[in-house]
Amino acid sequence: MSSSGRSHTFTEARMPRKPVTWYIATPADGVIEMSRQAGTPVNLAASVGQVVDHPKPCVNLWFDEGPFSYFRMVKRVGEVLEDTSIWPVTWPVRLWIVEPLGETGNWSPRHYPYRLLSHQIRVIEETDAHPALGPCGRDVLNVVQQEIPEQAARWAADWDADPEGMRERKWSWEQCGGPTCGSGRWADSLAVAVSHNRRESAAQTWIEHLARNAVDQALADTDASMMARCYAYSRATGHAVAAQHQNRFDAYVMDALRGVGLGSPASAAVA
Repeated sequence: MSSSGRSHTFTEARMPRKPVTWYIATPADGVIEMSRQAGTPVNLAASVGQVVDHPKPCVNLWFDEGPFSYFRMVKRVGEVLEDTSIWPVTWPVRLWIVEPLGETGNWSPRHYPYRLLSHQIRVIEETDAHPALGPCGRDVLNVVQQEIPEQAARWAADWDADPEGMRERKWSWEQCGGPTCGSGRWADSLAVAVSHNRRESAAQTWIEHLARNAVDQALADTDASMMARCYAYSRATGHAVAAQHQNRFDAYVMDALRGVGLGSPASAAVA
């Protein structure tokens, strides 16, 4: 082997490994939801700094799909809300940093490289929950909690004021886009692909649920039609997902997600 080859090997051997951080998400009370549903509640909020043994570990390691057979944790925080059994989707949640102890495993390291299963954990600490919604989680929540409630009624009113006209405008946006932005369907598929590649698929799913919930609350006391609500859902989820990816996409994609120019001519004139 050449001296350059030996030097290269030596350099690689000395490169320090980045510590892995493992996460578990719970509802606001700190109890793992699956453990609650199984009748053996595990409260992480009451166990900070402690080692916690699984109350009823599975026998067939990692393939016993009982209601709560093992602790499930992830190292990609954008996937921490996947497979939690927290329903309905709500906010806030709580995010915990844990350390897996003892024997660990996985259903499929090839397909779930970010996930780990164990029967024992140490609860290290609680951490900021916003990254569970992606790096821009705080901005996402601002859209969900502030912008969507302010706009949902207008979106629904636009639809009910001119259902046929809005149906045509929505179809054109979804299929064709406009001179300054791509089509809505293309932008949606791009966001899904990027979320998958960035390991934020669970984050995007959760964000979309939160956005639809915000629409439901905003329109609860209105007589908006079902189609108007569906239209408001699409606008709300687009705005929220755009916030998730705001540092990744240019205006051509962001405007497509947000449906810029999609409002009715009457509302655009007022604005």
